[in-house]
Amino acid sequence: MSEPAWLLMGRELRAIAQTGLAFSQDPYDRGRYERIRELSAQLIAQGANADAAGVLDLMGLDAGYATPKVDVRGAAFRDGRVLLVREVSDGGWTLPGGWADVNQTPAECVVREIEEESGFQARAVKLAAVHDYRTRHPQRHFDSIYKLFFLCELTGGEARPSEETSAVDFFARDALPPLSLGRTTAAQIELMYKHVEHPELAAEFD
Repeated sequence: MSEPAWLLMGRELRAIAQTGLAFSQDPYDRGRYERIRELSAQLIAQGANADAAGVLDLMGLDAGYATPKVDVRGAAFRDGRVLLVREVSDGGWTLPGGWADVNQTPAECVVREIEEESGFQARAVKLAAVHDYRTRHPQRHFDSIYKLFFLCELTGGEARPSEETSAVDFFARDALPPLSLGRTTAAQIELMYKHVEHPELAAEFD
């Protein structure tokens, strides 16, 4: 899925500025990188019809070498139906998941997210896909994101919503509810079904 030029350029300029500020000690170079970050914020704000100062504040929250964020999603099944949770934030349904945490492996992260958001205990069985957010989702995002999709096996627990989720349920392949498309798409759920049906499939990646 194509993204607007202002977002692609703004995101890359932000990364150049952030990395430059992380490694440069020269005050003149640092001033140049600060200006690049300001221009990046203005470009993104203009394209998104947002407040440039607010965008710049968001950019200032990250430091160090600029690298994509990591999101993990777990696909678990029961009687041929996929486990989904309904997000409080937008009312859409999604595979359980979220940002990966420091000092946890990707598998540990997805197991934690499933339990936190759905109430079910699980174990990660297979890495099914690694997707670049911008190539797979209709929504635009401020950050560069890699999404890791795991097939998981439920081992215990029971359906229990959380602060982030308002409902937990299992859905048939041909009867999916309205999805939170910034988190999970129908095509990604279909891919998880294919991996269940064909365990020999290699992980898909962008």
